[in-house]
Amino acid sequence: MTDTQQRLLEVRHSLTRAAETAKRNGADITLIAVSKTFGPEAIRPVIAAGQRIFGENRVQESQGKWPDLKRDHPDVELHLIGPLQSNKTKDAVALFDVIHTIDRKKIADSIAAEMARQGRTLRLFIQINTGEEPQKAGVAPADADGFIDYCRKDLGLEIEGLMCIPPADDHPGPHFALLAKIAERNQLSGLSMGMSADYEDAIMLGATHVRVGSAIFGARG
Repeated sequence: MTDTQQRLLEVRHSLTRAAETAKRNGADITLIAVSKTFGPEAIRPVIAAGQRIFGENRVQESQGKWPDLKRDHPDVELHLIGPLQSNKTKDAVALFDVIHTIDRKKIADSIAAEMARQGRTLRLFIQINTGEEPQKAGVAPADADGFIDYCRKDLGLEIEGLMCIPPADDHPGPHFALLAKIAERNQLSGLSMGMSADYEDAIMLGATHVRVGSAIFGARG
């Protein structure tokens, strides 16, 4: 067993323990192995250990490694968890299975049009800027209900859930709780929240998808 495979196993055990503590079924929580900046040689052992759900931040980087990996492993599911530029929408819709970062009208419009053109239906999350940080992408909490309504009613998009990245210096708990509250009042079941440092807290507060990178792959260079 490689070091990466051992870390994956430890994360899976931690996820299960956190779910049990929260009186939840660990099978209801999706572990997304975040492979950004790591090449196929680092990813293949994780696939060999049974992991099939991966997350990437950048469309262009993903195009350089995932087409071959997905061809070799057709059951792999690829999630875009980083910001999406409108000029990359065509490529993102072609390559990814799930997009977590719909954060403005232009992107929602572009995704809807591109899915129709390509005949593909992706699973979609809206990113909420729970900390209202000016440098960070995401819909402001006060605008969330209206934006969700626009995506659903005007564009006909099936929104699965919400995603957030809490401010680095804040305790993540209140941000996770806020995201869960917005999701609940909009009848959304998906909560993409929690990363390597705080995914156990996120599970306690209802996360359905946790995005874990360095705890699996190790430190990035």
